[in-house]
Amino acid sequence: MKSLKTSTNITKTIIYVVCTFLAILSIFPFLVMFINSTRSTFQIQQDSVSLIPSTYLRSNWAVFEGKSFNPITGFVNSMLSSGGATLCAVYFSSLTAYALVAYSWKLRQPFFSFIMAVLMIPAQVTGIGFYQFMYRIGWTNSLLPLILPAIASPSMVFFMRQYLMANLSLDIVNSARIDGSGEFHTFNRIILPIMKPAMATQAIFTFVISWNNLFIPLILLTNNKKATMPIMVSLLRGDIYKTEYGAVYLGLSLTVLPLFVIYFLLSKYIIAGVSLGALKE
Repeated sequence: MKSLKTSTNITKTIIYVVCTFLAILSIFPFLVMFINSTRSTFQIQQDSVSLIPSTYLRSNWAVFEGKSFNPITGFVNSMLSSGGATLCAVYFSSLTAYALVAYSWKLRQPFFSFIMAVLMIPAQVTGIGFYQFMYRIGWTNSLLPLILPAIASPSMVFFMRQYLMANLSLDIVNSARIDGSGEFHTFNRIILPIMKPAMATQAIFTFVISWNNLFIPLILLTNNKKATMPIMVSLLRGDIYKTEYGAVYLGLSLTVLPLFVIYFLLSKYIIAGVSLGALKE
Protein backbone atom coordinates (compact mmCIF):
# COMPACT_ATOMS: atom_id res chain seq x y z
CA MET A 1 0.00 0.00 0.00
CA LYS A 2 2.79 2.34 0.95
CA SER A 3 4.73 1.48 -2.23
CA LEU A 4 1.66 2.19 -4.35
CA LYS A 5 1.27 5.59 -2.70
CA THR A 6 4.96 6.36 -3.24
CA SER A 7 4.68 5.39 -6.90
CA THR A 8 1.66 7.68 -7.30
CA ASN A 9 3.54 10.59 -5.73
CA ILE A 10 6.52 10.03 -8.02
CA THR A 11 4.24 9.97 -11.06
CA LYS A 12 2.57 13.23 -9.99
CA THR A 13 5.96 14.84 -9.41
CA ILE A 14 7.14 13.84 -12.89
CA ILE A 15 3.93 15.20 -14.41
CA TYR A 16 4.34 18.51 -12.56
CA VAL A 17 7.97 18.81 -13.63
CA VAL A 18 7.16 18.11 -17.28
CA CYS A 19 4.21 20.53 -17.27
CA THR A 20 6.33 23.23 -15.63
CA PHE A 21 9.08 22.72 -18.22
CA LEU A 22 6.58 22.95 -21.09
CA ALA A 23 5.03 26.09 -19.58
CA ILE A 24 8.45 27.76 -19.30
CA LEU A 25 9.29 26.66 -22.84
CA SER A 26 6.06 28.23 -24.11
CA ILE A 27 6.51 31.50 -22.22
CA PHE A 28 10.23 31.92 -23.01
CA PRO A 29 9.86 33.30 -26.59
CA PHE A 30 7.37 35.92 -25.41
CA LEU A 31 9.66 36.88 -22.52
CA VAL A 32 12.58 37.35 -24.92
CA MET A 33 10.37 39.45 -27.21
CA PHE A 34 9.28 41.75 -24.38
CA ILE A 35 12.86 42.16 -23.15
CA ASN A 36 14.18 42.84 -26.67
CA SER A 37 11.65 45.65 -26.99
CA THR A 38 13.65 47.49 -24.31
CA ARG A 39 17.01 46.92 -26.03
CA SER A 40 18.79 48.70 -28.88
CA THR A 41 19.40 47.28 -32.34
CA PHE A 42 23.12 46.90 -31.59
CA GLN A 43 22.43 44.96 -28.40
CA ILE A 44 20.01 42.63 -30.19
CA GLN A 45 22.46 42.00 -33.04
CA GLN A 46 25.27 41.39 -30.56
CA ASP A 47 23.23 39.10 -28.28
CA SER A 48 19.80 38.14 -29.61
CA VAL A 49 18.78 36.28 -26.42
CA SER A 50 18.91 38.10 -23.11
CA LEU A 51 16.89 37.99 -19.91
CA ILE A 52 18.05 41.41 -18.68
CA PRO A 53 15.92 44.42 -19.72
CA SER A 54 17.70 47.47 -21.10
CA THR A 55 16.94 51.19 -21.12
CA TYR A 56 16.06 51.78 -24.78
CA LEU A 57 12.28 51.45 -24.51
CA ARG A 58 11.75 55.19 -24.95
CA SER A 59 14.16 55.28 -27.90
CA ASN A 60 12.31 52.42 -29.58
CA TRP A 61 9.03 54.21 -29.02
CA ALA A 62 10.57 57.33 -30.62
CA VAL A 63 11.11 55.26 -33.77
CA PHE A 64 7.32 54.88 -33.97
CA GLU A 65 6.85 58.62 -33.58
CA GLY A 66 9.39 59.28 -36.33
CA LYS A 67 7.36 57.25 -38.82
CA SER A 68 4.42 58.46 -40.87
CA PHE A 69 1.94 56.48 -38.78
CA ASN A 70 0.70 56.65 -35.20
CA PRO A 71 0.99 53.39 -33.21
CA ILE A 72 -1.92 54.36 -30.95
CA THR A 73 -4.12 54.88 -34.02
CA GLY A 74 -3.00 51.50 -35.39
CA PHE A 75 -3.78 49.85 -32.07
CA VAL A 76 -7.28 51.37 -32.01
CA ASN A 77 -7.89 50.38 -35.65
CA SER A 78 -6.85 46.80 -34.92
CA MET A 79 -9.05 46.65 -31.83
CA LEU A 80 -12.07 48.00 -33.74
CA SER A 81 -11.65 45.70 -36.73
CA SER A 82 -10.75 42.57 -34.73
CA GLY A 83 -13.37 43.17 -32.04
CA GLY A 84 -16.09 43.91 -34.59
CA ALA A 85 -15.16 40.90 -36.73
CA THR A 86 -15.16 38.63 -33.67
CA LEU A 87 -18.59 39.80 -32.48
CA CYS A 88 -20.11 39.46 -35.96
CA ALA A 89 -18.57 36.05 -36.59
CA VAL A 90 -19.51 34.57 -33.21
CA TYR A 91 -23.10 35.83 -33.13
CA PHE A 92 -24.15 35.20 -36.72
CA SER A 93 -22.32 31.88 -36.96
CA SER A 94 -24.10 30.73 -33.81
CA LEU A 95 -27.39 31.91 -35.28
CA THR A 96 -26.75 30.00 -38.52
CA ALA A 97 -25.75 26.86 -36.63
CA TYR A 98 -28.91 27.13 -34.54
CA ALA A 99 -31.00 27.32 -37.70
CA LEU A 100 -29.27 24.20 -39.04
CA VAL A 101 -29.96 22.22 -35.86
CA ALA A 102 -33.27 23.48 -34.47
CA TYR A 103 -35.26 23.79 -37.72
CA SER A 104 -36.21 21.08 -40.15
CA TRP A 105 -36.46 22.45 -43.69
CA LYS A 106 -36.10 20.96 -47.12
CA LEU A 107 -32.76 22.49 -48.15
CA ARG A 108 -31.04 22.19 -44.78
CA GLN A 109 -28.49 19.56 -45.79
CA PRO A 110 -27.69 21.11 -49.22
CA PHE A 111 -27.24 24.47 -47.48
CA PHE A 112 -24.80 22.96 -45.00
CA SER A 113 -22.94 21.22 -47.86
CA PHE A 114 -22.65 24.59 -49.63
CA ILE A 115 -21.14 26.12 -46.49
CA MET A 116 -18.59 23.31 -46.34
CA ALA A 117 -17.75 23.87 -50.02
CA VAL A 118 -17.10 27.57 -49.35
CA LEU A 119 -14.77 26.53 -46.53
CA MET A 120 -12.41 24.95 -49.07
CA ILE A 121 -11.90 28.20 -51.03
CA PRO A 122 -8.71 30.05 -49.93
CA ALA A 123 -9.08 33.75 -49.13
CA GLN A 124 -6.22 34.62 -51.50
CA VAL A 125 -8.22 33.29 -54.47
CA THR A 126 -10.99 35.83 -53.89
CA GLY A 127 -8.63 38.68 -52.97
CA ILE A 128 -8.64 40.45 -56.34
CA GLY A 129 -12.40 40.21 -56.80
CA PHE A 130 -12.98 41.33 -53.20
CA TYR A 131 -10.77 44.38 -53.71
CA GLN A 132 -12.54 45.33 -56.94
CA PHE A 133 -15.92 45.02 -55.26
CA MET A 134 -14.82 47.17 -52.29
CA TYR A 135 -13.34 49.76 -54.66
CA ARG A 136 -16.55 50.06 -56.69
CA ILE A 137 -18.72 50.63 -53.61
CA GLY A 138 -16.20 53.05 -52.10
CA TRP A 139 -15.17 50.96 -49.09
CA THR A 140 -11.40 51.09 -49.56
CA ASN A 141 -9.58 52.82 -46.68
CA SER A 142 -12.41 51.76 -44.41
CA LEU A 143 -12.56 49.24 -41.56
CA LEU A 144 -15.95 47.91 -42.68
CA PRO A 145 -14.46 45.39 -45.20
CA LEU A 146 -12.47 43.92 -42.31
CA ILE A 147 -15.56 43.54 -40.09
CA LEU A 148 -18.68 42.75 -42.12
CA PRO A 149 -17.35 39.74 -44.14
CA ALA A 150 -16.80 37.97 -40.81
CA ILE A 151 -20.58 37.46 -40.67
CA ALA A 152 -20.05 34.54 -43.07
CA SER A 153 -17.59 32.23 -41.31
CA PRO A 154 -17.99 28.65 -42.62
CA SER A 155 -15.51 27.05 -40.22
CA MET A 156 -17.21 28.60 -37.20
CA VAL A 157 -20.66 27.56 -38.44
CA PHE A 158 -19.40 23.98 -38.69
CA PHE A 159 -17.92 24.09 -35.18
CA MET A 160 -21.06 25.65 -33.64
CA ARG A 161 -23.32 23.17 -35.41
CA GLN A 162 -21.35 20.22 -34.06
CA TYR A 163 -21.42 21.70 -30.58
CA LEU A 164 -25.19 22.26 -30.66
CA MET A 165 -25.86 18.78 -31.98
CA ALA A 166 -24.03 17.36 -28.96
CA ASN A 167 -25.31 19.71 -26.25
CA LEU A 168 -28.69 21.13 -27.29
CA SER A 169 -31.92 19.37 -26.41
CA LEU A 170 -34.73 20.39 -28.74
CA ASP A 171 -37.17 19.86 -25.89
CA ILE A 172 -35.88 23.10 -24.38
CA VAL A 173 -36.63 24.96 -27.61
CA ASN A 174 -40.09 23.43 -27.89
CA SER A 175 -40.87 24.30 -24.26
CA ALA A 176 -39.86 27.91 -24.87
CA ARG A 177 -42.13 28.07 -27.93
CA ILE A 178 -45.05 26.66 -25.93
CA ASP A 179 -44.46 29.35 -23.29
CA GLY A 180 -44.79 31.99 -26.00
CA SER A 181 -41.13 32.91 -26.36
CA GLY A 182 -40.17 34.41 -29.74
CA GLU A 183 -37.48 32.80 -31.85
CA PHE A 184 -34.87 35.52 -31.36
CA HIS A 185 -35.72 35.78 -27.66
CA THR A 186 -35.24 32.02 -27.33
CA PHE A 187 -31.93 32.18 -29.14
CA ASN A 188 -30.58 35.17 -27.21
CA ARG A 189 -31.76 34.11 -23.73
CA ILE A 190 -31.59 30.31 -23.85
CA ILE A 191 -29.33 29.12 -26.68
CA LEU A 192 -26.47 31.60 -26.33
CA PRO A 193 -25.81 30.78 -22.65
CA ILE A 194 -25.60 27.09 -23.58
CA MET A 195 -23.05 27.94 -26.29
CA LYS A 196 -20.76 30.05 -24.11
CA PRO A 197 -17.83 27.57 -24.06
CA ALA A 198 -17.93 27.14 -27.85
CA MET A 199 -18.33 30.89 -28.39
CA ALA A 200 -15.37 31.64 -26.12
CA THR A 201 -13.16 29.17 -27.97
CA GLN A 202 -14.08 30.51 -31.39
CA ALA A 203 -13.86 34.11 -30.20
CA ILE A 204 -10.21 33.58 -29.24
CA PHE A 205 -9.33 32.01 -32.59
CA THR A 206 -11.25 34.61 -34.59
CA PHE A 207 -9.74 37.54 -32.71
CA VAL A 208 -6.21 36.18 -33.15
CA ILE A 209 -6.71 35.55 -36.89
CA SER A 210 -8.32 38.95 -37.44
CA TRP A 211 -5.70 40.76 -35.37
CA ASN A 212 -2.80 39.12 -37.25
CA ASN A 213 -4.44 39.53 -40.66
CA LEU A 214 -2.08 41.34 -43.03
CA PHE A 215 -3.13 40.35 -46.55
CA ILE A 216 -6.56 42.01 -46.82
CA PRO A 217 -5.72 45.18 -44.82
CA LEU A 218 -2.54 45.63 -46.87
CA ILE A 219 -4.43 45.74 -50.18
CA LEU A 220 -7.38 47.78 -48.90
CA LEU A 221 -5.88 50.31 -46.50
CA THR A 222 -3.53 52.81 -48.17
CA ASN A 223 -4.25 55.63 -45.72
CA ASN A 224 -1.89 55.52 -42.74
CA LYS A 225 -4.69 56.76 -40.46
CA LYS A 226 -6.54 53.51 -41.17
CA ALA A 227 -3.54 51.18 -40.90
CA THR A 228 -3.65 48.30 -38.44
CA MET A 229 -0.85 47.12 -36.16
CA PRO A 230 0.39 44.30 -38.45
CA ILE A 231 0.76 46.82 -41.30
CA MET A 232 2.71 49.19 -39.08
CA VAL A 233 5.01 46.44 -37.83
CA SER A 234 5.69 45.35 -41.41
CA LEU A 235 6.69 48.93 -42.27
CA LEU A 236 9.09 49.35 -39.35
CA ARG A 237 12.21 49.79 -41.44
CA GLY A 238 14.53 52.77 -41.16
CA ASP A 239 15.90 52.41 -44.70
CA ILE A 240 17.11 49.69 -47.03
CA TYR A 241 20.37 49.38 -45.10
CA LYS A 242 19.12 49.39 -41.52
CA THR A 243 16.29 47.84 -39.53
CA GLU A 244 15.46 49.05 -36.03
CA TYR A 245 15.04 45.66 -34.41
CA GLY A 246 14.22 47.14 -31.01
CA ALA A 247 11.27 49.01 -32.51
CA VAL A 248 10.20 45.87 -34.38
CA TYR A 249 10.17 43.87 -31.14
CA LEU A 250 8.25 46.69 -29.46
CA GLY A 251 5.67 46.60 -32.24
CA LEU A 252 5.37 42.83 -31.95
CA SER A 253 4.93 43.17 -28.18
CA LEU A 254 2.10 45.66 -28.68
CA THR A 255 0.40 43.29 -31.11
CA VAL A 256 0.65 40.35 -28.69
CA LEU A 257 -0.64 42.06 -25.54
CA PRO A 258 -4.34 42.19 -26.59
CA LEU A 259 -4.21 38.50 -27.50
CA PHE A 260 -3.10 37.67 -23.96
CA VAL A 261 -5.89 39.80 -22.51
CA ILE A 262 -8.57 38.19 -24.70
CA TYR A 263 -7.35 34.70 -23.85
CA PHE A 264 -7.31 35.28 -20.08
CA LEU A 265 -10.78 36.87 -20.21
CA LEU A 266 -12.32 33.95 -22.08
CA SER A 267 -10.27 31.01 -20.82
CA LYS A 268 -12.60 30.41 -17.85
CA TYR A 269 -15.47 29.67 -20.24
CA ILE A 270 -13.33 27.14 -22.12
CA ILE A 271 -12.36 25.41 -18.87
CA ALA A 272 -16.01 25.41 -17.78
CA GLY A 273 -17.01 23.83 -21.09
CA VAL A 274 -14.39 21.09 -20.74
CA SER A 275 -15.55 20.38 -17.18
CA LEU A 276 -19.16 20.30 -18.30
CA GLY A 277 -18.37 17.82 -21.04
CA ALA A 278 -16.64 15.56 -18.52
CA LEU A 279 -19.79 15.17 -16.41
CA LYS A 280 -22.15 12.26 -16.93
CA GLU A 281 -25.87 12.50 -16.55
